[in-house]
Amino acid sequence: MKDKKQLKQAVFKAAKQLWRTFPVLVGAMLLVSLASALIPKEIYAAIFSLNPILDSFIGAFIGSILAGNPVTSYILGGEFLKQGVSLVAVSAFLIAWVTVGIVQLPAESMLLGRRFAFIRNITAFFFAIISAVATALIIGVL
Repeated sequence: MKDKKQLKQAVFKAAKQLWRTFPVLVGAMLLVSLASALIPKEIYAAIFSLNPILDSFIGAFIGSILAGNPVTSYILGGEFLKQGVSLVAVSAFLIAWVTVGIVQLPAESMLLGRRFAFIRNITAFFFAIISAVATALIIGVL
C-alpha cells in the first residue's frame, strides 16, 4: 500500500514539474523556429573567412545561438558546403547547433540546475570545435 502512495506522489510531482516548465519549453522552441526562419542560409557563407581555426569558432558560436535538431542538419550541412562554407566551419556549426543551446539555456537551467547547464554547454561548445578540426584533419581537408 505504501508503494502505491509513493508512486502516486511521484507521478503527481513529475506532472506538476512538467506543467511548470511547459511554457518555458514552448518559448524556447518558438525562439529557435523564429531564428531559423528569419536568417537566410546565404548569410552564413558570407560570414566565414576560410581560416580553419577562426571558422570553427564562428561556426560553433553561431550554431550555439541557433539550436536545431539532427534530422535537418544533413540538409543544412549540404547547403552550406554547396555555398562554399568550409568543412571545418560546417562541422563546428552543426555539432554546436545540435549539442549547445543558448536559447534553451533557461529551460535547461531550470530543469537540470544552472551550474550543470552552463558547464555542459561550455564543454559542448569546445568539443564542437575540437571535433570539427579533427573531422577536417581526418578527411584531409586541413
